[in-house]
Amino acid sequence: MSQPQVKNVVVIGAGVVGLTTALKIQEKGGYNVTIVAETFPTDPKTIKYTSHWAGAHHVSAAAHDDLRQQKLERETFDVMWELSAPGGEAEGCFLRAPQTEYYLVPQANPDFLSFSPDFKHLPPADYQHLPNVVSAISLTTLGINTPVYLPYLLARFLARGGVTVRASLQHINQVLEGGVEALTGARAGTRAVDALVVCAGIGARALGGVEDKDVHPVRGQTVLLRAPWIKSGKSLVGETGSQTYIIPRRSGNIIVGGTRVPDDWYPVPRPETTLDILSRGLALCPELAPPTVRAERAPTVDDLKPLIIEEGCGLRPGRKGGIRLEAEWFALPEAGGRKVPVVHNYGHGGYGFQTSWGSASVALEILEKELSQSK
Repeated sequence: MSQPQVKNVVVIGAGVVGLTTALKIQEKGGYNVTIVAETFPTDPKTIKYTSHWAGAHHVSAAAHDDLRQQKLERETFDVMWELSAPGGEAEGCFLRAPQTEYYLVPQANPDFLSFSPDFKHLPPADYQHLPNVVSAISLTTLGINTPVYLPYLLARFLARGGVTVRASLQHINQVLEGGVEALTGARAGTRAVDALVVCAGIGARALGGVEDKDVHPVRGQTVLLRAPWIKSGKSLVGETGSQTYIIPRRSGNIIVGGTRVPDDWYPVPRPETTLDILSRGLALCPELAPPTVRAERAPTVDDLKPLIIEEGCGLRPGRKGGIRLEAEWFALPEAGGRKVPVVHNYGHGGYGFQTSWGSASVALEILEKELSQSK
């Protein structure tokens, strides 16, 4: 009996969505997967690579009527919860920690996070000290140490036989026609690409062959503090999502955020924004200040400044209409009219980590459906 032909798949992008999607395809079997990207997780931080700057934690923010988003986030939570299990190989990437969500607007579906461990509604006495808060919940969730988790995904992908190529693509035809060899200086076209998966994040706006003008930046700025005494997370949630958040990491570092500004391309942290973030963070969580300070007096923002490790900002890949998860076929006139399926998985906004595994599963399903068709 003849063995099924192994398909050559190229994934564009090495952010959390690209890494997870490539890993999901590679581990399915029957595929040789190559990630093509300009920046990888082990590179120095850059504004061109958003995933490094993420908080991040897994607290669903899907609208009550957005069933697709809910499904993607729930699947991702289940996978990450398993990865974070004590003694597991990825335990060090996560921190299972208590989380409190304070809402400034009524929730259409107040139980949408009820799948989370230890979920419960809090009585008004637990949040009446915070101005304008109308309700609150508590649960146990996952803090994700992004500088550790991203290299873990990359290492796992490589260990399963995946390949990486560093390149700055101008057009997807550079890969579709010539294969990855065209990017490395080797003889082009020696190994045809059977399918392409676009996980280009904010790059999908300018990448030739995609050029999706619905993609736009949603700039986020954060402050990383050293505060190992913080063991739980907090978020103040408004109409557009989390406005102020405290995310502890397993390392003892704490992400304090943030901002959510559409169409703002500014590539470095603004000092005045950092002060505003620290002020809001301290109001939400006075425990950010060192215990020795709090034992003597009410803390101020100045007490947090010595704790700063770095200020960061990233350009979330927002998209009008939400995540693009679909396929289209490209004809290659220079390759005898051969047609290749291109699967799109981008436009995750600020929810790339919490939808990564779910969207990777959908992308794989789409890929296999398209490859089963002859065109």
